[in-house]
Amino acid sequence: MMGTMESNSARGISMFFSVFLMAFLITPPCNGGKILVFSLDGSHWINMKLMIEELHARGHSISVIRPSKSWYIEEVSPLYDSINIPQSKQFEGLIQGFLERYIKVQREGSSSHTFLKLTGQFLSMISEVHSMYCDMLAQIFEDPRLLQSLSEARYDLVLTDPAIASGVVLAKYLKLPTVLNVRWITSGDGHSIIAPSPLSYIPVPGSGLTDNMSFTERIKNLFFHGLIVFQEVFMIGPHYEAICDKYIEGGCDTSSLLQEADIWLFRSDFVFDFPRPTMPNVVYIGGFQCKPAQPLPADLEAFVESAGEHGVIIMTLGTFVSALPDDITEDIARVFAKMPQKVIWRHTGKIPSSLGNNTQIVDWMPQKDLLGHPQTKVFVAHGGTNGVQEAIYHGVPVLGIPLFYDQFDNLLRLQERGAGKIIRLADVNFHSFEQGLKEVLHQDSYSHNMQRLSVLHRDQPIPPMDHAIFWVEYVMRHKGAAHLRTQAYKMPWYSYYSIDVLVALSAAGSFFLLATFIVFRLLCCRGRTSKVKKH
Repeated sequence: MMGTMESNSARGISMFFSVFLMAFLITPPCNGGKILVFSLDGSHWINMKLMIEELHARGHSISVIRPSKSWYIEEVSPLYDSINIPQSKQFEGLIQGFLERYIKVQREGSSSHTFLKLTGQFLSMISEVHSMYCDMLAQIFEDPRLLQSLSEARYDLVLTDPAIASGVVLAKYLKLPTVLNVRWITSGDGHSIIAPSPLSYIPVPGSGLTDNMSFTERIKNLFFHGLIVFQEVFMIGPHYEAICDKYIEGGCDTSSLLQEADIWLFRSDFVFDFPRPTMPNVVYIGGFQCKPAQPLPADLEAFVESAGEHGVIIMTLGTFVSALPDDITEDIARVFAKMPQKVIWRHTGKIPSSLGNNTQIVDWMPQKDLLGHPQTKVFVAHGGTNGVQEAIYHGVPVLGIPLFYDQFDNLLRLQERGAGKIIRLADVNFHSFEQGLKEVLHQDSYSHNMQRLSVLHRDQPIPPMDHAIFWVEYVMRHKGAAHLRTQAYKMPWYSYYSIDVLVALSAAGSFFLLATFIVFRLLCCRGRTSKVKKH
């Protein structure tokens, strides 16, 4: 028996080393590469930095192009070398000023006038942001020393966020492979430029629609698609076209540059998003930033545990908005004060006079760790992509107060799946907030549905971050991924939609019918002529 045990043990050890050796041989080697990063500032940088941390840990050398007055991107970091570009305008001031005006207009309620004001303000802000990043590009192209330095650095690829097109323009100039860390492009959802996107069942960002649309809703969806096209053609595209015409040999346009990208690391998945057509070079990494919860600081842990069986509510409105208008803040504080739960609220504005003893105001909170704490019952949030995906990962239902851009669409996807509820900012008051909060807290369906989404999201063969890093290194190893890229972007629009084929077939069909008609007429005429001669 002892001999059998030793034999089994030896076989087990042998099998372990065989599996280990196989894994070692199968996993392709990737020596430390050189990566040039061009990211959008603000919350987009949070996503990019997480990926940079992982790439740095794997031995890659990273350089980051940053504006001199960057809001979020640190100039000095152990993770990367900074390439500073002088900046006249500050991104933070532009966004904060826009948000204050935008929130003020939203509170006027729903009307055509309000919609036009909000749309006008948003398009104006977006145009100014792209103008700022085009100014940065122009400064790079006008600096011979910097251009020479970038060329001589021999980067393996450009990693960029296509919410701005500066990174893909620079990659075109440097003739480098491109990897996109993407959710949005310069205008609209990232899929819209690379994959078939039928408007009959794919809602346009901003439309507030789902993938199940009535006839009237499809008309609305078409209208919002028109806004996206208007935004790209008249508000954004001209900024980059001017840069391309001046500095890129042969010119370029943002649509073609985006379609030329080798890999799209898409910050979403189909647990969260509606099903739709996609492409082979789109890699879904939704929730790549999510990790298991870490222990809370001692004082915060004590506060959370003091909630007992009632649990904790956490509230934050993300990185851009730290405080709502005073009257809304007072109403929210009054509702929280009535609740038996403890509340942790990220709020940096004026402290509301109605604040209850059960509510702790903080300047910053460990959001991931609080969402992963078993005492957390509800997440009151604005609906940013990161917060929504972290809520899914940890299985915490959401009461959403969307403010701008994609936030309503994000929350709508949770609401459609029964895992969240939306209150529009114009409708937030004491009664609506209390009713919404109690509904999400006490109706078990919200928690059950969110737990189901969490199980689906976690059931993956490879963690999203590992998936993302694999494809970045894949592009390094193979100097691109052209074999995964469609050639559609090289086709003129009339060829892409087969208009030329339809015209040719219609012309041939018309010619055939006309010829048949002429022959028929000639035969008829001859027949009549023969009859006349016989008589």
